[in-house]
Amino acid sequence: MRRYHHIGIPTNSERPDETYLEQYKVYVSGYETSPYGVEWMRFEPDSPLPELVKTVPHVAFEVDDLEAELAGKEVLIEPNSPAEGLRVAFIVEDGAPIEFIQYL
Repeated sequence: MRRYHHIGIPTNSERPDETYLEQYKVYVSGYETSPYGVEWMRFEPDSPLPELVKTVPHVAFEVDDLEAELAGKEVLIEPNSPAEGLRVAFIVEDGAPIEFIQYL
């Protein structure tokens, strides 16, 4: 089952209360305070994330089975664990990045 989690919107503007994710060289903000799940993402020039994620907004869904969601899809970012108890991956759907999040 998929449940809406957030929308990630790339920005070049600094925002209050940014959190820096060093391994991805990105600042994120807004998700914790947005009633609509809006996450702002500001990337360092040398961020290792794919250009599609850095330039096109993405929709994220919480899923029960990450591998099942990836089956037969064009995987943009392989499954990884950015935080304890969390696995994420991105696919490309009709030219747009889609994120899947599985809590362990």
